[in-house]
Amino acid sequence: MTDHDDARDLLAAWAFGALEPADERTLLLHLAACQSCAAEAERLRETVQLLDGPPLDEPPSAAASPLDTLLTGAFRARPAPFRVARHAAPYAAAVAGIEALLPEMRGRWSTPVVHDWDVHATVAHLLAADEHLAVRLGIDARVPGARIDEDANWSDAWDRRSAEVIAHEYGRTPEETVADWSAQAAALLGTPYALDPELAAGTALSMGIRLPVTEHFLARAFEAWIHTDDIGRALGLAVPPPPEEHLGQLVRLAVRILGTVLGAGAAPVLLAFKGGAGGGAMSGEQWVLGSQSDPVAAELTLDPVDFCLLVGGRQAPDTVPRHTTGDAAAAGNVLERAASLSWL
Repeated sequence: MTDHDDARDLLAAWAFGALEPADERTLLLHLAACQSCAAEAERLRETVQLLDGPPLDEPPSAAASPLDTLLTGAFRARPAPFRVARHAAPYAAAVAGIEALLPEMRGRWSTPVVHDWDVHATVAHLLAADEHLAVRLGIDARVPGARIDEDANWSDAWDRRSAEVIAHEYGRTPEETVADWSAQAAALLGTPYALDPELAAGTALSMGIRLPVTEHFLARAFEAWIHTDDIGRALGLAVPPPPEEHLGQLVRLAVRILGTVLGAGAAPVLLAFKGGAGGGAMSGEQWVLGSQSDPVAAELTLDPVDFCLLVGGRQAPDTVPRHTTGDAAAAGNVLERAASLSWL
């Protein structure tokens, strides 16, 4: 039986709100990655709602759960005009995810999100975060004052530019901020670098690190998803993880950077990821991080979503769910260095 067959077996029960939580999570992960099943799910849900009508004691806007509201919005946001290469697809999906949340943000722009940012500031930060790559790829900045100083400490420059953009956007309406963020994202996805993997194989210096442009697009997807999740949590909405294929791309990028940061002097640790919901695309993949000449000192297994949240600064090294065997200190070092990668 294929994933599509499994999904179709669950769709009717989901449309009537009769799925067990575990089956619902499995189905939603599939719907996030499959446009045809997502369209069928929306059709079934709308049919059920037409048959039932809204509950008599609730207004129509309260009839759906926050998760249903988010997913319905995501389905309707799916027909994005961007036909991009594989390396840019996770960013295109993350942009669509933020756009799916926009109806939930209206009237709630001052809700605290993360750091000292509210919803408005978080979108402004995303505008600043994407700006550096956009300027590198020849796109004009949307906010005055953009500059690339190769000699400055990139982390300080990153924080300073983010603060500048947020201050600038607080002088404008949230809708204007969203419009500029959306226009810049569309420009990034419309560049030849988003369409041509060979062109994007060339390297560029951004965020203080020289990587192929393909991987800078993945970094943009990573940050967009993390902050979408931040906003969702602040608004009480469940934001699904990236589709399995995209999640695998983000994890592999983070592992490559983590391996470079650890270097050859660290005690070798075998890193693997759980399969199942959210991790099926990575089943069987594992890496030895650290020394390649010494025996493996420890084995560390993580959920891929938890790993991304750790790298994104949303999980702590000492509390992130994990399974370890062998040298606990060696495994702990990998977790600590993964957490140190966060720039979000």
